[in-house]
Amino acid sequence: MTTDQPLIKVQNLKKYFKVPIGMNHAVDEVSFEIRRGRTLGVVGESGCGKSTLGRSIIRLLEATDGSVLLDGKDITHVKGQELKKAREKMQIVFQDPYSSLNPRLRIEATIMEPLKHSGRFSSKGKMKEEANRLMNLVGIDERLRQSFPHELDGGRRQRVGIARALALQPDFVVCDEPVSALDVSIQAQVLNLLMDLQEQLGMAYMFVTHDLSVVRHIADDILVMYLGQSVEKAPAEQLFRKALHPYTKALLSAIPSTDIHRPMQRIQLKGEITSPINPEPGCRFAARCPYAEEGCRQPQELVEVLPDHFVKCCRCREINGI
Repeated sequence: MTTDQPLIKVQNLKKYFKVPIGMNHAVDEVSFEIRRGRTLGVVGESGCGKSTLGRSIIRLLEATDGSVLLDGKDITHVKGQELKKAREKMQIVFQDPYSSLNPRLRIEATIMEPLKHSGRFSSKGKMKEEANRLMNLVGIDERLRQSFPHELDGGRRQRVGIARALALQPDFVVCDEPVSALDVSIQAQVLNLLMDLQEQLGMAYMFVTHDLSVVRHIADDILVMYLGQSVEKAPAEQLFRKALHPYTKALLSAIPSTDIHRPMQRIQLKGEITSPINPEPGCRFAARCPYAEEGCRQPQELVEVLPDHFVKCCRCREINGI
């Protein structure tokens, strides 16, 4: 289910952290849209600002600048009851399913917690009924519902986290590396669960991951980040078929291949990683880019190089023969 108006619209979002030697530009002028029923995959190396971006959108962190629109309404600076209503429509599934759950609450109580604080239910019985519906929805066995988090394995704990995130029927869910701490076989189960829930409930996802094989499986569109900035954005199929930014090409070259007739052609990146603290204007990837030249020191713009395919690289057309 999609509409003309994007559910989430992020415009020039910035999140800086003050450190002793200056400002850490964790997220710097990132813009994108996500429509209902769609998934945006956000990929990049550890420390590139993926999780900070997700947490800034749902107001777990306050943005330094820029705006976030939820269903056409600017929620960047709302407070009080307005913020509470906005947060009910936006939820997050955290990376570590153990540390994100209260170890002293049983599973049923954990899922009832947001129901209790929402004020939507007139009795404890109705809350229990809704909690049971949610646990059935994500596949938590009845025999486990009075267990504590430490009594469950990682996959079941993550199902609890998903059920809790869905408790208030959100329109948008940030999935912050939700399968990276799980075994491979369990990863597939949780990914399939997320995709089934999206199909049933029509939610939009922002799926944060460093695993390109995972994002290829779940995402409709992909945003590639490098040191706080978006360097490439395209439909998933198009990005995997023809990546245009040198950094994206290097990321894709690292995906393991099972084809013995086409061995991996790894792109080895050399050079020092630019510091995100008080960065110079210009391309932040230039220090590691084999195509860098003097013009790369100038500020770069995210430009639509092909239909719906945006790249932040002044030499993109020349490098790719476009």
